[in-house]
Amino acid sequence: MTLVKIDANVDRTFARMNAATENMELLESFTAPRATVAERLQAGKALRTQVPRTSHATFEKAANRPDPVAILEEQNVSRVQKLVPVRFARMLASPFAFLRGSAAVMTADLSNTPVTGMGVGACGDMHVSNFGVFASAERNLIFAINDFDEVHPGPWEWDLKRLAASAAVAVRFMGGDRVEAEEAAHAIVRSYRKRMRRYADMGFLQIWYDRIDERAVLDTLSPRARRGAERMMDKARAKGHVSVLEKLTEQVGGEHRIIEEVPLIVRETHTVSGTPANVALNDMLRDYIQSITIDRRVLLSRYRIVDSARKVVGVGSVGTGCWVVLLQGVDSDDPLFLQVKQAQQSVLAPYVDHQLSFENQGRRVVVGQRLAQGSPDIFLGWGRVDGKDFYVRQLADMKGSVKFNESDPASIDGFVEYCTLCGWALALAHAKSGDPAMIAGYCGNSETLDEAIGKFAMAYAKQTDEDHDALDKARRTGRIRVAAQEMVK
Repeated sequence: MTLVKIDANVDRTFARMNAATENMELLESFTAPRATVAERLQAGKALRTQVPRTSHATFEKAANRPDPVAILEEQNVSRVQKLVPVRFARMLASPFAFLRGSAAVMTADLSNTPVTGMGVGACGDMHVSNFGVFASAERNLIFAINDFDEVHPGPWEWDLKRLAASAAVAVRFMGGDRVEAEEAAHAIVRSYRKRMRRYADMGFLQIWYDRIDERAVLDTLSPRARRGAERMMDKARAKGHVSVLEKLTEQVGGEHRIIEEVPLIVRETHTVSGTPANVALNDMLRDYIQSITIDRRVLLSRYRIVDSARKVVGVGSVGTGCWVVLLQGVDSDDPLFLQVKQAQQSVLAPYVDHQLSFENQGRRVVVGQRLAQGSPDIFLGWGRVDGKDFYVRQLADMKGSVKFNESDPASIDGFVEYCTLCGWALALAHAKSGDPAMIAGYCGNSETLDEAIGKFAMAYAKQTDEDHDALDKARRTGRIRVAAQEMVK
């Protein structure tokens, strides 16, 4: 397997947030000469001679392409085995669900596609369902990427191509035709390209503080789409720890307890790698506390743990460790829900030549989120127990996302507008971690890149259909076990 080479600048950015030994390099960088915006734009443009923008149109299945089901089975080895059938059932729901859960499959395919070598803090699992609104520390709603489990230095093209392909697959899921699917993919690339050009001319602090807030979201939408966005945001504002308390718990002996819903929500009493589950969780949280700032520690110390349970989340994450922890503050009406989620090696790591030196994969997720998102959860941190890495965040804090309905062609116009927002959010994340001027110089002002990646997206949508069929064949032949649908929703 050939490792993809990327610019090491983004790796150094991650490393500087990771190790005190990088302080001298950071100090030395203060006096290093800087290329001008015009020079960086020209350097990016010059890369077109090596990697023409039209080259991104092609997706050719490699002759030795790995079996997609085998890739998923390899991932499942380290997962909770009784939950693997749940993962497969969720992925079989549709080609769109398959794409959401198969980042490892697509990354293997992307590793054989052209790249310019410009690195960013790549999300690694970029698709249209990995965006949403959340509350900043100032209690403002922000639209951004909301899943960083696979974040890692990588080519910016991989994120953009996966996002565009997911849009095409989602449109077909909603009942749209080929023209509508390609337009959704175009909308993502066009928005990414235009926003990146704006970020190229902005100062570093301007980029760092830039947010896609509620006003910015509503101002970009048509009246019809705006009404839908306002409803989603109203629901997000109503979501919080108290609403989750009402939904996930019941009163037992005068205290709230998380309601079990086997196999999706389970209160575990057995051991984790030989350690009692409650002791393992306490050990992990003790380690986690060291990763957050002193002011957050003081705030968290005012709560006490009331209950915890394993909770299945997402599609691709099913089977990895994930717990919900209920803490109580002043009284039973002052809850705090934390999500403790296992972090494993990023799906990008085997395919890029620069490897991170993080001692904890949870820290990789946290650093990547802080770098790309700009307004992360105040309780975001990491820990380890029994050799397994985790990161921690709030389960619910004014979070909201767009839902896509199967066979709903009427919603496609609004979806294309949503794709424009997704392209913007991805450009902002990449501008924070990469070189926006060089990327903008390469992308250019014409629609050449839009059309090229649109063609790639349509070709990969077809591949996704074939891979979904392969997984279904594995179900029919008994190669894999699949949970009953009523158990996985």
